Amino acid sequence: MTAPDAGDAPDAAVPAGWLEARCHCGGVRLAVRGRPASVLICNCSICARKGYLHWIVPVADTRLLTDAAALATYGFGTGVARHHFCPRCGCAPFYVPRSDPDKVDVNLRCVDGVDLEALPLRTFDGRDWERSFVTYAARRDRGDDPDVG
Repeated sequence: MTAPDAGDAPDAAVPAGWLEARCHCGGVRLAVRGRPASVLICNCSICARKGYLHWIVPVADTRLLTDAAALATYGFGTGVARHHFCPRCGCAPFYVPRSDPDKVDVNLRCVDGVDLEALPLRTFDGRDWERSFVTYAARRDRGDDPDVG
C-alpha cells in the first residue's frame, strides 16, 4: 500500500465528525475518523528530524482528500515505510509505517483541533527499532494499545 484510497473526489470535504490532517499549504489533506487516546514519539533518525507525533489508525478510518498524484514519497532502509509529504511545502501529514504497513500513521502535528498537551505521551525507541518493535507488537496484538486498531 502506498497511500489511503482517495475519497469520492479529489479536494473532497472532511466528513462530519472526522479530523483533518493536512500539510502547511493544504496541498495534501487526509480525513481521519476517531480521536487519538495518546501521542507516540519515536527517536529514530527520520522521526526525530521531522518532529513527528504519531497516531496509527486503520486504513478504513482514513480518506485521502486530495489526488494521490499530489503526494511525494520517500523510502529508505527496508523500504516498507512510505513517507508521504507535500512536494510544495514539505510537510508530512501521514505515512505508511514500517511497524504497521496495513495502517496509516497520522502526524498529530498536522491535525487541528487536537489538544496535544492533554494527551498522554508514549515513547518508541526507534534507535533500537527491532528490540522496541517486539514490545510494541506484543502490546498491539494483545489490544493493549488504544491507538492502534
